[in-house]
Amino acid sequence: MNTTDNKQRLQAAYAQLEQGNGRPFVDLMADDFCWTILGSTAWSRSYRGKQTVRDELLTPLFAQFATQYTNRALRFIAEDDLVVVECRGSVQTVRGQPYNNTYCNVCRFGPDGKLVDLTEYMDTALIDAVLAPPQAV
Repeated sequence: MNTTDNKQRLQAAYAQLEQGNGRPFVDLMADDFCWTILGSTAWSRSYRGKQTVRDELLTPLFAQFATQYTNRALRFIAEDDLVVVECRGSVQTVRGQPYNNTYCNVCRFGPDGKLVDLTEYMDTALIDAVLAPPQAV
């Protein structure tokens, strides 16, 4: 796979995320995928392995959402095996609060066209203000 293919693959996945369909994004993850959330929140750490990402990050996160989560990409920058995505998420929590975060995701692809790493930069103060810790869900 090449840089253009990786960028197009991610653009297609984000086009679906904008409609509330996260399945194509999850399908892009390699089995040994690692998602790192930076900062010092209760959510901040590296989630290693696709199943761990699903069980320890996505499931407790989405359990806090009352409405369908959407994420709109604003910009894609690709170089070598990296694609950087600037995007905006939008959802209402079960506690009635908006959780509309701003992200910069640095995504690395493997030679097979699967996502192997994602490093997420975001408004961590918003996480602390709106989301319960993952172990509390």
